[in-house]
Amino acid sequence: MKLYVIRHGHAGSKSAWDGPDDERPLSRRGHKQAGGIADRLCGVGLSRLVSSPTVRCVQTLEPLADQLGLRVDADDRLLEGADGHQALALAAELGKERTAAAICSHGDVIPEMLRILKAGTTRFRDPFMWPKGSVWVLTGDGGCWTKARYIAPVDAVAPTHR
Repeated sequence: MKLYVIRHGHAGSKSAWDGPDDERPLSRRGHKQAGGIADRLCGVGLSRLVSSPTVRCVQTLEPLADQLGLRVDADDRLLEGADGHQALALAAELGKERTAAAICSHGDVIPEMLRILKAGTTRFRDPFMWPKGSVWVLTGDGGCWTKARYIAPVDAVAPTHR
C-alpha cells in the first residue's frame, strides 16, 4: 500500500490575498506544480484523492483527478491547523483500503505527520523537508507505515554536485 502525501502548490502570499485564506487559489507557479504532480502520479494506481477543503489544496489535486477520472474528496482532518494525529488517522483509514491513495494538505500538518512517523518505526530515506508542491510517498501494510520517500516539486532547483 502506498500513500502519497502532497503539500499544496504555491499559492502566493497570504498578505497579498484579500479574501478568506481558505479561498486563496494556486498561483501560476502552483498550477505548474499541480500539473507536474499529476504527470508524476497518474501511473501509480491511485484510487482515492483526499484533500483539505481549501481551494489551493483541491486545485493541487484537480489535474490528477482529471487525468484519472476521480473526484477529490474533502476532509477537515487535512485543514491547516489540524492535528497530525488526526491526519494520520485518515491515512490509516486509507491504508486499510489496500489501494494507493493521495492526500493534499498544508505546511503545518505534513511536518507534524512526518515527525510522528519518524519518532516511530517509519524509515526515512531522504532529507526531512516539505516545500510547496512536494510529495512524500509512504509505504506500508495497511495502517503501519514502514518507509517514507521524498519527491521534490517539479520546479525545484536540482542540487549541484562538486
